[in-house]
Amino acid sequence: MNVDRAVLSLAGTVILVSVLLSAFVSTWWLLLTAFVGLNLLQSAVTGVCPAAIVFRRLGLQSGCAFR
Repeated sequence: MNVDRAVLSLAGTVILVSVLLSAFVSTWWLLLTAFVGLNLLQSAVTGVCPAAIVFRRLGLQSGCAFR
C-alpha cells in the first residue's frame, strides 16, 4: 500500500463512520464529514495533505498524488 491509497482509505472510512454516527447518534457528526471533504478539497488545490505526511513518516511508500 502506498500513501495515496492509505489517504483515500482513511478518508472513505472516516466519512462512512461519520455518516453512520450521524444516523444513529447525532446529526452533529456530519461536521466530521464536512471536515474530511474540506481537507480533500484543500489537498487537491495545494497538493499537500496532513494525513499523507503522517503516513510517509510511518514508512509508507510515496505515491504520485501527494508530495
